[in-house]
Amino acid sequence: MPGRSTAVESGNDLRDRVAEAGRALGLEAITEVAVGRRVWGARRKIDVVLKHPETRVSLGIECKFQGGPGSAEEKIPATIQDIHAWPIRGIVVYAGAGFSSNMESYLLSTGMAVELGDLKKWLELYFGL
Repeated sequence: MPGRSTAVESGNDLRDRVAEAGRALGLEAITEVAVGRRVWGARRKIDVVLKHPETRVSLGIECKFQGGPGSAEEKIPATIQDIHAWPIRGIVVYAGAGFSSNMESYLLSTGMAVELGDLKKWLELYFGL
């Protein structure tokens, strides 16, 4: 997949890189934005919210990192469903060699996911930059 050379070390690192990518394009970036509760009562937080300073168009971004085999990819379908409950449009940005090819295919098939290496171009298109 494109962008594999962008080494990310953790979920927090991915979140910070996504926020920085937005700022580098002149967007406002806020992290860990609380937006209500999930079905089971836990607070819902959006990892990164990017906002165009002039048009005020916003985008929520859930960041998913998986460095090796593990449980992050098992949470992806619930994450995609949760994004539909957000008050703004949202996507998943993912990174790490631990995602299976099946999960990457699923992510891309939703139209709601972008690999970190493709994020800059995706944001330019979305925000009209």
